Amino acid sequence: MTSVRVRNLWKRFGQQVAVAGIDLDLPSGKFIGLVGPNGAGKTTTLSMVTGLLRPDQGSVEVVGHDVWRDPVEVKARIGVLPEGLRLFERLSGRELLAYSGRLRGLPGAEVDKRAAQLLDVLDLAGAQHKLVVDYSTGMRKKIGLAAALLHNPEVLFLDEPFEGVDPVSAQIIRGVLERYTASGATVVFSSHVMELVESLCDWVAVLAAGRIRAHGTLAEVRGPAPSLQQAFLELVGAQGRDAGSDLDWLGGGAAR
Repeated sequence: MTSVRVRNLWKRFGQQVAVAGIDLDLPSGKFIGLVGPNGAGKTTTLSMVTGLLRPDQGSVEVVGHDVWRDPVEVKARIGVLPEGLRLFERLSGRELLAYSGRLRGLPGAEVDKRAAQLLDVLDLAGAQHKLVVDYSTGMRKKIGLAAALLHNPEVLFLDEPFEGVDPVSAQIIRGVLERYTASGATVVFSSHVMELVESLCDWVAVLAAGRIRAHGTLAEVRGPAPSLQQAFLELVGAQGRDAGSDLDWLGGGAAR
């Protein structure tokens, strides 16, 4: 089954083409990695897929509903943790989850129960009454993830969820996501860290210069290469690039 269907998706910013006619079917019940170098179009693609940014052309369906024709149905079925997440910083972590759950139309008692469980699992129970403005980067990612999971979405979209997160918080987030996909739900996350993607994902799409260069299971995309990192470098045309040929002055520690 397909959880997300993208057809002929385009987005331009002035003369810059950020996404150039993407076609992609993302399978249900998988841990999916959308990978690419910086500036490849990952964030723009996820923003259009989740209804945060209107495409210039093309269509997106999530669990059978068109993102732009039926936005209410789509947003009831997805959770989103965007890059540069903006939160209601003058609420405590517990208040933020209570507010988010009630906005989703969940009964108050159910919101409180789920919030308590998420705060405990994500190791935020001790900081639940602390204002979000005082949270660290890792704590912000975890409370944002809790808000995205609170209504039990069918598909969860995460933009660089491990960026700037300490190893302990990263391990906690990873455990929650693995448990979530084991239940049959779908996670789609963007990253440029190939080792992380290779250790987490069942299915991968490689994006470069706004186009899909490869997609499929991890084994299919990796092919004969010894690692996903090696295959990725070949797919995006970075293999064999010499990073230091013009930096013969660099090194030695002396100013000259």
